[in-house]
Amino acid sequence: MKKIYSLLFAVLLGFSLGVSAQQSKPVGPFSVTTAATVTQMPSIQSRSKLIPSVDKEIKVQDGRATRNEILIGKGSKGADALAQSKHRTSGTVPGRTPSLVIETALSTSRPTDPSGAVGPDHYFAVFNTGFRIFDKSGSPLTEQLNILNIFPENNQCCDLTISYDNLADRWIATILSFTNGIQIAISNGPNPVTSSWTIYNFPNVSDYNKLSVWRDGYYVTENTGGSTKLWVLERSYNFDGSPDAEARMAGFELPGIVINGFHSPQALNITNDNHPTTGGCPIVYLQDDAWNGVDTDHIKLWEATMDWDNVENSTVSPPLEIAVTEFTSVFDGGDFANLTQPNGGQDIDALQATIMNQAQFRKFDGHNSGVFNFVVDTDISGQELAGIRWIELRQDVDGGTWSLFQEGTYTAPDGKHAWHGSMAMDSEGNIGLGYTSMAGPTTPTDGSVDLVLSSYYTGRFASDAPGTMSIEETLIAKGSGNIPDAARGGERYGDYGKMDVNPITDKEFWFLNEYVGANGRANVLGVFQLAPELTNDVAVTSIDSPVNGNLGNSEVVTITIYNLGSADASNFDVTYQVDGGAIVTETFTGTIPPSSSMQYTFTTTADFSIQEQSYQLTAATNYSIDEDNSNDATTRTILNVTPLDIGVVGIVSPSTGDNLGVEAVTVTIKNFGSVSQTGFDVSYTLDGGTAITETVTATVDPLEEIDFNFVTGVDVSEIADYTISAFTTLNGDTDSSNDTASSTFSNLSCLTTVNTTTQEIGPDADAITESVITVTNDFIITDVNVLIDVTHTYNQDLVIELIAPDGTTVELANRVGGNEDNFTNTLFDSESDNPIQNGAAPFTGVFAPSGSLEVLNGLTSAGEWTLRITDNVNDDGGSLVSWSIELCSAEALSVPNPFLEETDLVVVSKGKNQFNVTLNTTEFNQRLDLNVYNLLGQRMLNHRLFNTGSGYYYDLDMSYAAKGVYLVKVGTGDVGKVKRIIVQ
Repeated sequence: MKKIYSLLFAVLLGFSLGVSAQQSKPVGPFSVTTAATVTQMPSIQSRSKLIPSVDKEIKVQDGRATRNEILIGKGSKGADALAQSKHRTSGTVPGRTPSLVIETALSTSRPTDPSGAVGPDHYFAVFNTGFRIFDKSGSPLTEQLNILNIFPENNQCCDLTISYDNLADRWIATILSFTNGIQIAISNGPNPVTSSWTIYNFPNVSDYNKLSVWRDGYYVTENTGGSTKLWVLERSYNFDGSPDAEARMAGFELPGIVINGFHSPQALNITNDNHPTTGGCPIVYLQDDAWNGVDTDHIKLWEATMDWDNVENSTVSPPLEIAVTEFTSVFDGGDFANLTQPNGGQDIDALQATIMNQAQFRKFDGHNSGVFNFVVDTDISGQELAGIRWIELRQDVDGGTWSLFQEGTYTAPDGKHAWHGSMAMDSEGNIGLGYTSMAGPTTPTDGSVDLVLSSYYTGRFASDAPGTMSIEETLIAKGSGNIPDAARGGERYGDYGKMDVNPITDKEFWFLNEYVGANGRANVLGVFQLAPELTNDVAVTSIDSPVNGNLGNSEVVTITIYNLGSADASNFDVTYQVDGGAIVTETFTGTIPPSSSMQYTFTTTADFSIQEQSYQLTAATNYSIDEDNSNDATTRTILNVTPLDIGVVGIVSPSTGDNLGVEAVTVTIKNFGSVSQTGFDVSYTLDGGTAITETVTATVDPLEEIDFNFVTGVDVSEIADYTISAFTTLNGDTDSSNDTASSTFSNLSCLTTVNTTTQEIGPDADAITESVITVTNDFIITDVNVLIDVTHTYNQDLVIELIAPDGTTVELANRVGGNEDNFTNTLFDSESDNPIQNGAAPFTGVFAPSGSLEVLNGLTSAGEWTLRITDNVNDDGGSLVSWSIELCSAEALSVPNPFLEETDLVVVSKGKNQFNVTLNTTEFNQRLDLNVYNLLGQRMLNHRLFNTGSGYYYDLDMSYAAKGVYLVKVGTGDVGKVKRIIVQ
């Protein structure tokens, strides 16, 4: 049963919207400076003593931790079109196991900011506040080292990045300073261990520095509270690195850019050593029509052209607007934490509205390519499902006009999220895409799918159909658990990763990502290749027909064959068999070039005529000189289904929660038949009452599901238990047994009480720690949930119990977690299907306790509730940081709240669906959230408010929102005031 929990919340930073006016002329630099300081640092190898990295466990709250500014109802609607129209070859080609997988860093920084670069003989891995250097086989040449080993000043902050300039054979590292802008370190050679470094300090850059190598400069984009800035550091091949060498940096605005509260464009980085001979450096950024000032979804591209002989003549062009397929880059009303981790874990950052690190450029014979990606929401319902919108731009000649060549939206299999991508092209034009994936809203939890956040790759061959990632999802490294929510900043994830291409082979992709390893937060490197490694290798990658439907006894079998080798393939046998029966063998006489595919249709047909039967169809290649027979065959299940059969398979909403009102009714409809259906009726009843009937106008394809939202909502404002049933009506339906679905839910009134007094646990054996919460409200309990935050080494030492006022004792956890540490925002709920004894420390998320909290249902709430923790072993100790208890009732509760009593939330309509929101208070000064919800409970907008001295104010624009009733809440995660507004 789904619940609305009031126990878990995050404190996030806010940020304001910035918009630059559209410009029609190039703009020159607004700043030309030289380095404030230039410092020489000796090589790492020459040091007698190196400074190890110190894990500061920082909770990074830079400009990425912000709200996205949107207008409710504005922007693209519906599902992502590219995600819905996948080519038949998408995800069908087996990926190769990575040739190298290593953890490059352990860090409790939130996030770890993984970045890396590959050179001729080394891999240089960095994280937020340190680095480590490896040889190409993955052997470490250093320990995790402090940034002070390269950057001499002792006030560095974070956002450490690394790049390799393949043409100049040198490394470029950048880091932000707490007080002194950005420092850029350039090695004097290709060996990062033996090379000395020259460090330039420029006090200009303030946040989210991303450096790209271009033919005439090192281009740095940044997030800034003022005008959007691009910085260019002079690049010269004969630069000798001497301290008195002039190092100039020019700063530009990007004319016409529209942002959502955060500046995150990127300059294209030259992947290899083949530089264009002319033309400006392209800078790209997405523009979402959900943002104020953007009419249609598109990509903006600027070109920065440097004239280092007369730097004042350097310019940035007006933006080229490149139309792309509609997308939605905003998640959860713009909230910063928006992708829910499995097993009840906290939401983490989707990295929305950001060009992901790193946008890449590659020069080919006949054209130049630029590739980049950003995250999009692909789900048409109120839930988030992250996918990756990837784009390839091309220009015919150096300095030519850029245009869209192809675009796609990659979605992970099994309903999983895919985001935090990084991509590059190899020398053959193949694209590798590394990314993060974890369970999404519909991912099966039966053990058939890896759920926790892990690192993967996909990709495409240059000859694939446009917009297609043909390589199946391939695991790089499986995570060991959720991103922990130890304290503020726990929702931070990744921020950036990095894909590089091995300059020696120009084919291997080196992808660095963040995950949770066996020892906590870590950065993990995976090396993989798409280009052929074998000469002769063909495989059946998909069975294209027949498809599920009303089938007969003479169905045509069509397959797709991929040539995964480096030589042409022709004149080989292909086979198929049904349910292990007779093998049909025919000869493919065509010629398939390397890394290409062709379809083949068998002349011999197959019998699939028995209705409602499932058939196993296997097809394979039989190539006498094939060097890898493990990938020859593929199998597909074919269903013969009746034409007319449709039904309701689930009730999405309403669901159990507190303070329900007029709630939207959403049901899931499935077409079990073989014919697409539209124009049929669907109905619902509440507690067996009068049926509400509406017509489904959407098309439901065979064996597909849709969520249907009734226009007429249901009033469940009374505190009570309810049963809702929904059913379809279709003329000629052949199976009425699947027409109807029902669910029960409750409108509860819940009270949450918190104890934030820290108490010592242990370290002596049999030491008992007790903490009391006194509840004054007296009501009959229908549900109890407990949230604890405990730091303690060796969780297996602890027994944790809840004691009710009448003495009833419930065991929450009994010596679980082995020798691992901590219970971090651990929510005990007996309705969870995730037992605490099956979890792993640090226990974060929702767990079923060792005992059952349901034994407390029916008791009265008033009195002292005691959390008792027994430490059973000497030596290891810890602390009870805080705990809270949520008591729910089927009767209305009156919950006193000083914050609510002392403030007054006023929402005034200014006409034309514009509203002024005011919370009058001079007593309350902390940062607050303004949230707007529809009656489905979906958050439509999230914005941070600050007290101006006399109160909190916000101008709410609902002019794009659909007509109806909305809830405006201003408050913290657990308290606040709510007003209803009507959009007309």
